[in-house]
Amino acid sequence: MDGDLGDFLRSRRARIRPEEVGLPSHGRRRVPGLRREEVAQLAGVSVDYYIRLEQGRGPGGPARTKSGGVSDAVLDAIARVLRLDETEHAYLRTVARPGRKGTGRPAGPRVRLGVQLLLDGMDRTPAFVLGRRMDVLAWNTLGDAVNGFSALAPAERNIPRHVFLDPAAADFYPDWAAAAAQTVANLRIDAGRHPDDPRMTALIGELSLKSADFRRLWADHEVKVCAYGVKRIQHPVAGLLVLPYETLTVPTAPDQTLVAYTPERGSETAERLALLGSWATTG
Repeated sequence: MDGDLGDFLRSRRARIRPEEVGLPSHGRRRVPGLRREEVAQLAGVSVDYYIRLEQGRGPGGPARTKSGGVSDAVLDAIARVLRLDETEHAYLRTVARPGRKGTGRPAGPRVRLGVQLLLDGMDRTPAFVLGRRMDVLAWNTLGDAVNGFSALAPAERNIPRHVFLDPAAADFYPDWAAAAAQTVANLRIDAGRHPDDPRMTALIGELSLKSADFRRLWADHEVKVCAYGVKRIQHPVAGLLVLPYETLTVPTAPDQTLVAYTPERGSETAERLALLGSWATTG
């Protein structure tokens, strides 16, 4: 994940107009947005310090923490200048402090039996569990009926791979562009948390090689937690499903997220899911 910090900072300063932070906008500018020296000045750090940070060369000096990382005060100041939202601010802190112990280790047990039993008990709710890299780790019957996880080879049970490499994905997601952007924004957060994960590196490399859309979105450096929202799916059997969703982190496995689709009872989607569930259990 070398270069993520610098690319992220450059992308964020490029979107800030000088006049937005009280600087004159006249004169010739070779790059869009703020210059590096302007960010440094507004954040209260030396230009050399900020350049070293953006270039990933390990800034030194009094703004380091005792462990050698960049201090919260500096990162908070840079986040303020670049007008980062809460998610982007958290991502900045993560990628500015790489190399933490254990980031490249396997996550351990995939899904506890209790979590699987919880999924199975949600018989009216399509639900599944995502792990690192947005791998699909477990699901219930209705979640499988909606998404078709069990029909895929284990290596293919991955949301980004499905969105960008499956030719049927554009039909499956009527709002494919939004789904693709959301997937990349969520994947980038995971990549920032685990910069030494070789499987993450391999996944990003594969997607970048095979999908121009992924390359373009990955280069945008958008980061966004997809905690809840609404997803539309054009199911080959049930038809159009409008699916509000909620995500919950598994407390005993912070890298695992339970995703549940929660259509309102009595809605057309709920009725279609009931028919799909009946078909799945008898088919």
